[in-house]
Amino acid sequence: MFCTQGRKPSLRAICVALTGVFLLTFATLLLSPLRYRLDVHGPPVHTTIFDSQLYVQGPPTQRFRVSDNLRNDTKYITSWTSAGWTNDVITYGNLIYLALITERIPIIPKFRSTHIDPSAPPFVFGDVIDVPRLSRAIGFHLLQWHEVKDPESQVLDDLGCWSVWETLHQHKEIPEPRRSPSIDLLKLDISWTRTPAWVELTSPFKQEKHASFWSLASLGFPEARSSSLKSSLTNHPSPHHQVSLPPDDHLLCFDFLYYASAHRTYEWELDYSPAWRFVGQHMRWTARMEKIAETHVRRAMDVPVAEPMPPYVSIHIRHGDFRDQCEGVPADQCLASLSVIARRVSEVQDELRTRKGIEATHVIVTSDESDPEWWADVRALGWTWVDYAAEQTEEIYGKWYPVFIDAIIQSNGAGFVGTRGSTMSLLASRRVQSWHDGATRLVRWGRPDADDH
Repeated sequence: MFCTQGRKPSLRAICVALTGVFLLTFATLLLSPLRYRLDVHGPPVHTTIFDSQLYVQGPPTQRFRVSDNLRNDTKYITSWTSAGWTNDVITYGNLIYLALITERIPIIPKFRSTHIDPSAPPFVFGDVIDVPRLSRAIGFHLLQWHEVKDPESQVLDDLGCWSVWETLHQHKEIPEPRRSPSIDLLKLDISWTRTPAWVELTSPFKQEKHASFWSLASLGFPEARSSSLKSSLTNHPSPHHQVSLPPDDHLLCFDFLYYASAHRTYEWELDYSPAWRFVGQHMRWTARMEKIAETHVRRAMDVPVAEPMPPYVSIHIRHGDFRDQCEGVPADQCLASLSVIARRVSEVQDELRTRKGIEATHVIVTSDESDPEWWADVRALGWTWVDYAAEQTEEIYGKWYPVFIDAIIQSNGAGFVGTRGSTMSLLASRRVQSWHDGATRLVRWGRPDADDH
């Protein structure tokens, strides 16, 4: 079509023809992506629908094994808690982070009441932490134990697990695994194997022994697991069936993961903490918990439902057991005074005003202090708090709720002032920084001039 009879096509005609072919081919590729694919190995595609039932065979069963509910094409990881609630939140954060780096599905137990009231029933993790939101944020699925094994089951399952606690406490005369009430609740009969000594974190900061995340993770892979089991590691037969089992590979399990870090001890205090950055900051409250907390805050601050919630500074003052750490210093000189705390509140308010243009005049206090005179002094400062007895919070919702509501109040402050050394204050500070770009301070204590600056 580009030549006439008896003449050869010109160079220009040939170029035009080739250009036309190129453009036609390119357009076909562009408009028909399903018919033409580049041979490139991109990252794996993960479903955005986080359905826990994809990782079990069906509803919870009497036993958890592969023949019952766990899938044989999936590997899992679990651990348990035996500390205060905030420490347990950190422990589960560490467990989920370990699940990420081992590419295993974490199975989260319920929270158990140790510091609240022993009579409080276990509380489902996903009833306070928004699990679908957490899963979406980290790009990873989570299971909870009640989705795997029937909570009413009386069948005792045998399981082999690693003991980190025993390794970190080898200096004790008779080191042993860390026990947890959750294990009995789940009807698990565990045979413990002490982890190799090399799981201990090598750190110049030795306030308390910790295990290394990646050393623990390696036990979830064939080479480190195989070589470790060839060495002479202490094994404890299960308490009921008296069977000695190697640590399970399908369901990797550790006794206690609170003392686990990547680089140095107590890493959740530090801004680079991988467990906080990749997991902890994404552990947001459920919408129901947020609503309950907001209702309490509105009444405490006398804010009508029809009005927007004003920005406030939240405070957490821990006294209780901290009095026992005063080492002979009188409590009124050891614990930070309200004037010291008020100075920190003013700093937070000033920072919010200059950095963000926020006037946070409302101040709401959470504390374990029981002295009425102390609370009267709080009122004299113009600050407020939630009166859980007057609200009948425990009677209406349950014994766990004052602790949950306190944590939510703290985390939702535009600014926060807390108590140094308290993990509840630590997590509140982290949440306010991460969730609201807020201003935070942690008050030092231990002597009269501890917080001078």
